[in-house]
Amino acid sequence: MSTQETTAKSEASAGFWRRLITEREEQVFLFLTLVIGALVGLIVVAFILLTERFGARLYPASGAAWRRVLIPTIGSLGMGYLLYRFFPNARGSGVPQTKAALYAREGRISARTIFGKFFCTSVTLASGIPLGREGPAVQVGAGIASQLGRKVGLGPERVKALIPVGAAAAIAAAFNTPLAAVLFALEEVVGDLHAPVLGSVVLASATSWAVLQMLLGNHPLFEVPQYQLVHPAEFALYAVLGVAGGLISAAFTRLLLGLREKFLAAPRWTLWFQPVAGGLLVGLMGWFVPQSLGVGYKYVGDALNGHMVWKLMALLLLLKLVSVAVSYASGNAGGIFGPSLFLGAMLGGVIGTAGHALFPNHVGTSGAYALVGMGTAFAGIVRAPMTSVMMIFEITRDYAVIVPLMISNLVSFFVASRFQKEPIYEVLAHQDGIHLPTAESRALETNRRVRQAMRAATETLDADTTLRDALAKTQASTLTAWPVVSHQGVSGVIGRDTIEAAAKNEDASKKLGELIGKATEFPHVHADHSLHTALDRMGSAGLDALPVVSRANLHQLLGIVTVDDVLALYRVRSREAARAMK
Repeated sequence: MSTQETTAKSEASAGFWRRLITEREEQVFLFLTLVIGALVGLIVVAFILLTERFGARLYPASGAAWRRVLIPTIGSLGMGYLLYRFFPNARGSGVPQTKAALYAREGRISARTIFGKFFCTSVTLASGIPLGREGPAVQVGAGIASQLGRKVGLGPERVKALIPVGAAAAIAAAFNTPLAAVLFALEEVVGDLHAPVLGSVVLASATSWAVLQMLLGNHPLFEVPQYQLVHPAEFALYAVLGVAGGLISAAFTRLLLGLREKFLAAPRWTLWFQPVAGGLLVGLMGWFVPQSLGVGYKYVGDALNGHMVWKLMALLLLLKLVSVAVSYASGNAGGIFGPSLFLGAMLGGVIGTAGHALFPNHVGTSGAYALVGMGTAFAGIVRAPMTSVMMIFEITRDYAVIVPLMISNLVSFFVASRFQKEPIYEVLAHQDGIHLPTAESRALETNRRVRQAMRAATETLDADTTLRDALAKTQASTLTAWPVVSHQGVSGVIGRDTIEAAAKNEDASKKLGELIGKATEFPHVHADHSLHTALDRMGSAGLDALPVVSRANLHQLLGIVTVDDVLALYRVRSREAARAMK
């Protein structure tokens, strides 16, 4: 067969496939949902076996103390180098990165990131770092969905729709909670419980859960006794647990975010060995308290069944709060799902033990409070209260726990929100330079957007331009404000009035970069912002034009939007007429 014939057949096959995708897109999407659910289920099962079985062999509680120090330190150091050198997008939890793929990167997660997330997280967790596997599983699941969607030729919007499908499949298998997985994908990843992708999310979650059941059997994440409410007065103690859970959640969140900000502020060349700070701290804690190593689900089970003394629970609560915050902030691969459940179980166990000791005839055993505490901390830290309630319900399969859980979760969510205004995943993404849309901005999706009014940024000013040259360059321009660009991209915005005032009062040889300073934030908008938001920001900045930048990279200039552009879009006056009036 000649080369031309081979090429012709290849093109014909590609054309046939494109027509099939176009004509049967719904059926192809449904088939992909099933495939994603099955594949993600298999990956999560491998995740579970690797992290649990290797960890048990690397640092057994009865083993030599030096191993409990050495293994986490070496593990974090080795994975730190791999994350820095080969897999920079595999650091951290995985949930913020998944949301970034959905809202800022057109649903793209690379195959390298998927492999790096799976491998580095497996080794990190197996070496005793007390982070969770559930968040990384979300990114891996979403990445598999992204890769499959693009391979079969789906459009960008369809690929983005597969992101929550993969995320739900991952949570369903990681926690053995298919209903909670659906809620998490809609509540946290999409931010809309009525999202059109609901059917596919449910199907993928059920498929992944079925794979888990076939391979590992029908075993809940935790074996718990039947829940019982001893006396209605216990509701008051559950409210107290909610307050304590909210305070612990806010303290943990603020500590983690504060430490991470300091690590990120360090010179970039230190990134590769920063994770060893977490590994060494975990190792030193493990030397004295072996129970502090790893995510600690075994000890959560002991607390749920009332087999742990309150002193050990209180100690583990304190140690884990610090070690998880340092481990995550320093750049180790792993999530905060599992740690939040651990913190909640220990806190609930301590409060339940104290309550039962003081009022034995009115308060149940500590295990019941450890159970509710898990959901309480999850609601306060992750800010997904509906997912939290459903998750604990699925773990216990006991309806009686719902009311105490709802009381405690609601109080915790309220208290945590008062002391830590922004949700942890949004702040983590912001620290990485990714501006995720808030719930408010997502609610305004029907409004007209900046992308409809923006224009190309044909006029910019270099940060090295002097005031004298900038004044001369801008005199003939129809604009009244210009983006200031440097080697890293857009670094600020400056108005005509500012340039003219500075040229009169300061040295004319002063550069624009010195004038705008080195602040990490500057007036800007994103392409998916509403025009209302754009006008608000122009008014706050006192400028008639703002740069439009990428959510994934604040310094990536996409264009500019002006007041006249907005008015022209609403046909108040044409753009040409607006320019003529100046």
